[in-house]
Amino acid sequence: MRTVITGGAGFIGSHLCDYLIEKGHQVICIDSLLTGKVENIVHLMGNSQFRFIKHNVSDYIYVDGQVDNVLHFASPASPFDYLEFPIQTLKVGSLGTLNSLGLAKTKKAKFLLASTSEVYGDPQIHPQREDYWGHVNPVGPRGVYDEAKRFAEAMTMAYHRYHHMDTRIVRIFNTYGPRMRVKDGRALPNFICQALRGEDITVFGNGLQTRSFCYVSDLVEGIYRLLLSNEYDPVNIGNPEEITIHQLAKEILALTGSKSRIIFKTLPVDDPKIRQPDISRAKKVLGWEPKIVREEGLRKTLRYFKDTLSSFEKNR
Repeated sequence: MRTVITGGAGFIGSHLCDYLIEKGHQVICIDSLLTGKVENIVHLMGNSQFRFIKHNVSDYIYVDGQVDNVLHFASPASPFDYLEFPIQTLKVGSLGTLNSLGLAKTKKAKFLLASTSEVYGDPQIHPQREDYWGHVNPVGPRGVYDEAKRFAEAMTMAYHRYHHMDTRIVRIFNTYGPRMRVKDGRALPNFICQALRGEDITVFGNGLQTRSFCYVSDLVEGIYRLLLSNEYDPVNIGNPEEITIHQLAKEILALTGSKSRIIFKTLPVDDPKIRQPDISRAKKVLGWEPKIVREEGLRKTLRYFKDTLSSFEKNR
């Protein structure tokens, strides 16, 4: 198998590169490095099964030779990123998806779109099932990401129906693990970095909003099973164990032994109050459910951030 991964130098994309190479794939990683990092894939440089192309997929994509799979993961994914790069986020969701689908169509390859739980917006049903259409503010600041992914899903299904392409859509819920960025903007890496540095831990709102955190290795396994399946409708991949943000902050304080205080700040506009995947479809169709419990995943992630912060501080 020869597989193209757009956004392959990102957090999830780089783990996919590793996983597919272990499965015997030749992997072509395409990334503009807007939010991806060379450090995530440097260990693959020189591997004959791996090739890196620095390119913005919002522009035409050319890849020589056979391609069996195109996995479209290119996009800013954290609020910190898509609020800083709103136009780029909209372009990669629209033009980037169009170009990635075009590559897959030309090569007669299977196409998998990385979508997100953010297509559900601030949901009015709980937990969120794939047949829920969402509650999204298209003109709010988060709309640049939410609507980019909703458009990408619509375009993927249009190519599936009109061009009879073999497509997949994974809706990714909150994921964590090694290779998350120090300055990410999301709650979990922020809490870890603040706790390790002894800084105040900033919880937005009253902290009672919920999230469901899936360890990255579980997510990647689910994506791979989806790729191998015949399921073209969207599939939620995430951990259904729900936790409040305030409780997450307290768990990280306990794991780090930090003396940091928890302080509260104003909740950002349109920040979802609840988030929990219904993974019934993934269980039925893929035989998949997460295996890594949160404490184990947090300990692994904490070790990575300790090493990263130590290196970061030395190089300042």
